[in-house]
Amino acid sequence: MEESKAMDAAIIRRYLSPVKLLGLINLMRPKQWVKNAFVLAPLVFSASFLNATAVSHALLVMLLFCLASSAAYILNDMHDIEYDFCHSEKSKARPLATGIVSVSAAVILLISLYVALIWGFGFITPAPKVIITIVAYLMLNLAYTFVLKYQPVVDIFVIAIGFVLRVYAGAVVLNVSLSSWMFMTTLCLALYLASIKRRQELKKQGSSKSRKVLEKYSISLVNYYAEISAIGALIFYSIFVMSMKPELVITMPLVLFGFFRYWFVAEILDAGESPTEALLADWQLLLTVVLWVVACIWVLWPV
Repeated sequence: MEESKAMDAAIIRRYLSPVKLLGLINLMRPKQWVKNAFVLAPLVFSASFLNATAVSHALLVMLLFCLASSAAYILNDMHDIEYDFCHSEKSKARPLATGIVSVSAAVILLISLYVALIWGFGFITPAPKVIITIVAYLMLNLAYTFVLKYQPVVDIFVIAIGFVLRVYAGAVVLNVSLSSWMFMTTLCLALYLASIKRRQELKKQGSSKSRKVLEKYSISLVNYYAEISAIGALIFYSIFVMSMKPELVITMPLVLFGFFRYWFVAEILDAGESPTEALLADWQLLLTVVLWVVACIWVLWPV
């Protein structure tokens, strides 16, 4: 009896202490769940946001992408633990690199997320296409972690495709078609964010051991990528809103300001290595996103 109690206490100390619990939560990177809001884009632009069933389905898919993305982050951190030691910021922030979370605890959490994801699949309708999309996202991130992240240009496109899959899943679950212009807008916007991310990593780390692919890039090159992607996103978004509902043109100033402000945050404030953290840390960017969502809903509100 005493031995059992001692064993339980040891397990609690090892896995369930406040510090370790916080480390496990951080390992899932909940701040990055903001990216999964891309799932809701078809909900807004199809004007289905007043349909309770559509909203619940879209939110469920977003939740499943939160589980899937957290699983992908954990696997990536387990693989990159040695490289994170060499990173000026990640060595102090990543739970595995700091030693707050053990590899065994990370494996248990990873398996738990996969189980929760499989369980969640049972609540999706229409199930097949959405499940295939989420599984494709997981497979893509698996390939990224072990192979594709070391391939220049390919690594940026893999990150961008992850955003496209989110939007596609959001459209499929609502049984609405994904506009070609929305597809291209999402792709270019994600390429822009990924390019700025690589730019900031290169600026801070150079060709250090923290990310080998940086040896293949230069700041001027990724600047070109970011510029091309930003121009593409603006052009395709303009075509998208004008072809869908011309009144949405009122959102263009907000979109333009968002691009200008994000580049300011990256260039002057030296943020952008993590797009999510850059967004959450800058009140002007946050306000711009909120106003854009409000403007879209106002224009698309059923009369």
